[in-house]
Amino acid sequence: MSASMSNPDAGPIDVVDAHHHLWDLSQGRYPWLQEAYDAEAFFLGEYRAICRDFLPGDYRAAARGCRVVATVHVEAERARDEQVAETAWLQTMHARHGFPNAVVAHVWFDRPDTEARLLQHLECPLVRGIRSKPVTAPSPVHSVRGLPGTMQDEAWLRGFSLLGRHGLSWDLRVPAWHLPEAAEVARMFPEVPIVLNHHGFAWDRSEEGLKRWRGWMETLARESNVHVKLSEFGLRGQAWDWHANARIVRDTLAIFGWERCMFASNFPVAGLRITYPELVGGVVRMLDHLTPSQRSAVMSGNALRFYRIDLPQCAVPVVGSGA
Repeated sequence: MSASMSNPDAGPIDVVDAHHHLWDLSQGRYPWLQEAYDAEAFFLGEYRAICRDFLPGDYRAAARGCRVVATVHVEAERARDEQVAETAWLQTMHARHGFPNAVVAHVWFDRPDTEARLLQHLECPLVRGIRSKPVTAPSPVHSVRGLPGTMQDEAWLRGFSLLGRHGLSWDLRVPAWHLPEAAEVARMFPEVPIVLNHHGFAWDRSEEGLKRWRGWMETLARESNVHVKLSEFGLRGQAWDWHANARIVRDTLAIFGWERCMFASNFPVAGLRITYPELVGGVVRMLDHLTPSQRSAVMSGNALRFYRIDLPQCAVPVVGSGA
């Protein structure tokens, strides 16, 4: 289903993709895609299909039929000694192809060189935020609280505080059981805009599991500086389920409000389960209880505002439902 087919009365809907990746395996090292491939550890399981270049042309081909007007590139776990090189490469991609239109780079928060790396990233005018994954526990019954690299580590918190000083946001990616800890960080740093990646990973779709996930999401949503991405609904060993995922989307909207939710594709990773047009069309259908202006905010406006993208200056990667 294309975006235009999903809501025929409204016509094609503008999309700002708030979370995608690009990589050129000949130009940089991506251990998780190359020498350190590990399907057992990857949240979706087998992922050989994406262990190849994914360049702007590949993104355009994947998104054909959708009116994507701007995109946000989120760091793709390039080798950490090449994290600044990744940002520089993305600036080159923007100059050649007109997108991405904002970049979320990587910096470790608990290292002595944190601020130096931030300043290097900020030489690229596209940088809007940082994604830096804290140390997390493998399950809800384990705890790593207070260990080095966790969200309670004083060194980690000192590094995190630099985001506010430099006007940067934080892309938060943790398993759902860490959301209450993330809420503590959000409360400590209300000046830092935070966006939760991938709907907080509602991996346990049992009724009890969803109840826990909703409770953790409600705790995080109490902090007004936190937004959330409606993205990556894929589950390990399961097909993409429209009805189950619609429940996740509508619960997230009910918890955070449409004003703090934004569409994101997580391509090419999400492509392991669904095509880009099917994803856009499916999410738009899940928003059919919203007004047209609210739906537009979720699909484009909220991401433009959060990532400070000036749309009139954006090149359009994919234009119209027939492109």
